[in-house]
Amino acid sequence: MNRRKLGNTEIEVSALCLGTMTWGEQNTEAEAHEQMDYAIAQGINFFDTAELYPVPPKVDTQGRTEEYIGSWFKKSGKRDQIILATKVVGRSNMEWFRGEEARLSRTHIMQALDASLKRLQTEYIDLYQLHWPERKTNYFGQLGYTHDPKDNAIPLEETLTALGEAVKAGKIRHIGLSNETPWGLAKCLQLAEQKGLPRVVSVQNPYSLLNRTYEIGLAEMSIREKAGLLAYSPLGFGILSGKYRGGKKPAGSRLTLYERFQRYLNTRSVAATDRYCEIAEQHGLSPAQMALAFVTRQPFVSSNIIGATSMAQLKENIDSIHVTLSQDVLDDIEAIHQQNPNPAP
Repeated sequence: MNRRKLGNTEIEVSALCLGTMTWGEQNTEAEAHEQMDYAIAQGINFFDTAELYPVPPKVDTQGRTEEYIGSWFKKSGKRDQIILATKVVGRSNMEWFRGEEARLSRTHIMQALDASLKRLQTEYIDLYQLHWPERKTNYFGQLGYTHDPKDNAIPLEETLTALGEAVKAGKIRHIGLSNETPWGLAKCLQLAEQKGLPRVVSVQNPYSLLNRTYEIGLAEMSIREKAGLLAYSPLGFGILSGKYRGGKKPAGSRLTLYERFQRYLNTRSVAATDRYCEIAEQHGLSPAQMALAFVTRQPFVSSNIIGATSMAQLKENIDSIHVTLSQDVLDDIEAIHQQNPNPAP
């Protein structure tokens, strides 16, 4: 398992990161512990979670994923071997987080951070991320930007100042963004330089064969500004594994259980997935491993976040690190992308 620098820091993270969003909903605590044991044995040193998890978010399960990681830390004694990332929710009307509308204010960030530290049973978090922007902008599948002049978003400077206090207190080491736009990253970098605030070291956005929108504006910024992508949904919620082909609905799978993610099964996504799977089969590759290898190889990617509900899936996904895509495969992938670009943004 090769490792890469996290932004402009001296931290090195594994090229694959263990995603955790199913733990506490589709996976039990014992299964989560088994996944962590296996991942670390395979050379993964990077875990990503969030106060929101598991997904879909619910009042009775919120925070359970972090609790599972915390109990594993306590049982294994391996906290010092892991680069741990978690997230604070963006602006949200899910009032169970703070007892009121969640905001990225100083007060709410401090509340969220202390609660995460307690659940995770740790004294510090290596990478603390803003799960989505405070302001109204285009993310979670929305491509076009519609400006709202009446938006009363908490200024980024207040949010970054609060994070700076947490860094000085030793509660977090570095900060990152998620579901962010080029403007958001640029503004955060500008404020860090002008105000002496923490510098963003990563951006966690979706990136896959079905969604390459990151390449348009953020890829260059990731490379030039040393704020690499932590790619999430690299399999498009499992679609690119091919398990939903032909209208199949595997029992217990995410898109079978939860209607909220059906945008990944639109007509264009289904058509593109069939083509990508055919390419993998023609070249003797696993569709899932081909899709993951494509993401991991990108120069703007710091780590590729993989998740699984079964150990068989996890092993296949981790083994993608050994897959090298030939130029013929890359050319075939690019041809499909040109014909049917970004069907699941």
